[in-house]
Amino acid sequence: MWQILLIISLLFLIFEVFMPSFFFLNLAIAAFFTAFLSVFISNIEILVILFVCLSFVTLFYIRPIFLRKKDKNDIKTGVQEKYIGKTAKVIQTVTKDEGAISIYGERWEARLADNTMSDIQVDAIVEIVSNDSLIVFVKKVD
Repeated sequence: MWQILLIISLLFLIFEVFMPSFFFLNLAIAAFFTAFLSVFISNIEILVILFVCLSFVTLFYIRPIFLRKKDKNDIKTGVQEKYIGKTAKVIQTVTKDEGAISIYGERWEARLADNTMSDIQVDAIVEIVSNDSLIVFVKKVD
């Protein structure tokens, strides 16, 4: 019986690799511990109950720990870290369809963050509020 449960545990691990959500990992942990306990317990009903209980325990107690740790490891990189929230100088009038700014000596394509805003003229100071690929969206700093 323990061999079957170990195979089930490995299958859950494979599912987790292909669909990373920390869901199947919890089931794999529960199946692994149930496989270990099946060496000492031969009653299938008890093993099923243990598997279900261990699954709930890992889902409600261990999964949040994994998710918290994952969120801490998500570090902002690229545009998010270096540019969003920073100020820049307009070098080509920024409209909803075209424009350019200069920040850190680099030229970036820019658009208005809000279509209801009026065009921002050359030499104005703007704040970068978001990006979409290589285009940044800006608003005028008052």
